[in-house]
Amino acid sequence: MFLTTQQTILLPQIIKVLAEPQPDCALRLRLGNLLTRLLHADQFVSYVWNPAGKRFDDRVAIDMSDANLRNYEAYFQYNDPITHRLRARSKPTLVTEIVPQAELVRTEFFNDFLARDFLYWGMNVHVPIDGESTGDIRIWRSQQKGNFDATDLALLAIIAPAFGAALRRCKDTPTGAPGDAQGADEALALGLTRKEHEISRMVAMGLTDKQIASRLDISFSTVRTHLKHVFYKLSVNNRAQLIRRLR
Repeated sequence: MFLTTQQTILLPQIIKVLAEPQPDCALRLRLGNLLTRLLHADQFVSYVWNPAGKRFDDRVAIDMSDANLRNYEAYFQYNDPITHRLRARSKPTLVTEIVPQAELVRTEFFNDFLARDFLYWGMNVHVPIDGESTGDIRIWRSQQKGNFDATDLALLAIIAPAFGAALRRCKDTPTGAPGDAQGADEALALGLTRKEHEISRMVAMGLTDKQIASRLDISFSTVRTHLKHVFYKLSVNNRAQLIRRLR
């Protein structure tokens, strides 16, 4: 397996991130930012399969439309011709191993969901967390970049066991941080994820998006994506309204 200089630098960084104690969403966002660079990908999405609700929850995404992903969660995940077949594989798999690309591009799923964010070539891995619950990595490229290859699959295969172990630690290890239970209750009451609530509180403290990104070790665009979710959920249009809403 031949790796570029950038890949030989990024792979140990990814393994290090997966070994560090951190909340689930922060873990997946940091991983996504590194993986898109490692695999020369354009988009990253990650969900956790909820077996009780029979749906994918706890979305984390990079460079995808929030509105498009809400459509996925409301409709397309229940009319998805590829993801459950990929999930059944339990190993890194190209989408084209599940369905020929020429067949995929004729589906509603492709034309009304994937194509809207220019997702063309895909690769998934789904790892066990607890019982039937799984966490996933969904990596996509535009048509112009070409499909993923055997090296990309091998890299994801190296990362997958550490990713699964990290998700299980997130689930099994209580944070124990002062005020953490109160913060979780506040987030639940507002309908926010813990990460969205954490970012909202930093906004209320007067931090800029760049400062928040630096503190949480995530990208500026990821902070903006979370804030878009917060604005939508709390029906506010700007930071001043958000601060008033939190108070």
